[in-house]
Amino acid sequence: MYYRNILDAFTAGTREIIGAQLTGIYLHGSLAMGCFNPKKSDIDLIVAIEETISDAQKRKLMELIVSLNEKAPAKGLEISVVRREYCKPFVYPTPFELHFSPMHRQWFLDSPQDYVEKMKGTDMDLAAHFTMLHKYGIVLCGEEIEKVFGEVPRQNYIDSICSDIQSATEDIIEDPVYVTLNLCRVLAFLEDGLYLSKRDGGAWGLEHLPSGYHAVISDALKCYAADEDMKTDREEAVLFAEKLSEMIACRR
Repeated sequence: MYYRNILDAFTAGTREIIGAQLTGIYLHGSLAMGCFNPKKSDIDLIVAIEETISDAQKRKLMELIVSLNEKAPAKGLEISVVRREYCKPFVYPTPFELHFSPMHRQWFLDSPQDYVEKMKGTDMDLAAHFTMLHKYGIVLCGEEIEKVFGEVPRQNYIDSICSDIQSATEDIIEDPVYVTLNLCRVLAFLEDGLYLSKRDGGAWGLEHLPSGYHAVISDALKCYAADEDMKTDREEAVLFAEKLSEMIACRR
């Protein structure tokens, strides 16, 4: 598996820092789904704990995460720490104890205590993450997924994946590959009940959407599989996002 050394180091370090409060560490996202691209993908992890952990533990965990993020793929690590009581039965939006993605790295480096005190709240995205854990997740250590994570109600999952494409017509200019493929996989779920990766969402789009959309989707899939930037015409990309957003809104 890609980046096995990072996963092993994160697992060992987290077990040492959290100790008996650790319920388990779970891999989800493209690395778990078999479509990981080191140039385009991040490493997605959920850490489940029994109860809250101290600020000192959070700080040590963040130091571990930031150090490993330097060795991670280009998009880095995305990690959420959640308490077991909010996982089963599932609570929505889901509270989290700590979160990291590369966009937050500088905040921690500049003000580590401020970070560990304030980086907590609720996250709608966890509904989608937990759903995909049930479908594709990998246990790195700890209890089985089914014992820790309850079923996510369908409407919560829909709210979660649709919130991620709320600003698709603007976001597709900055990140055309992600937005194009993500729109396809959201529509695939609403139409056919499929839980797909971005890559498989694009393949579904080519099979099920009108041929007028195929150029944009094919370009996104090509760039997703390679280390290339997508150069789709701006107006064409925005039109694609508008049309798929309308289709998604009609099926919610």
